[in-house]
Amino acid sequence: MRVMVFFDLPVLTEKNRKDYRAFRKFLIKSGFLMLQESVYCKLAQNATVADTILENVRKNKPDAGLVQVLRVTEKQYAKMELVVGENNSKVIDTDERLVII
Repeated sequence: MRVMVFFDLPVLTEKNRKDYRAFRKFLIKSGFLMLQESVYCKLAQNATVADTILENVRKNKPDAGLVQVLRVTEKQYAKMELVVGENNSKVIDTDERLVII
């Protein structure tokens, strides 16, 4: 399962910019990967973990702006198509596990 966070935050005042930076740092420290500007994604092992992630986002939300969270299954996420541009991410963000015995 994937948890995707979409946000549109104001950056008109110094406080707005500070809140934006703090929220973005929270997402990165929490293990979210940036898909696009203001679109971040994190892998969750199950629905319970996704609920915990959502609760943490709620606790760290900024005072102003729009923050949306979408949960999708891994199968739905894998069907995402790249329409324009190129995917040059060197980050491995798959749910495959490597087991060395």
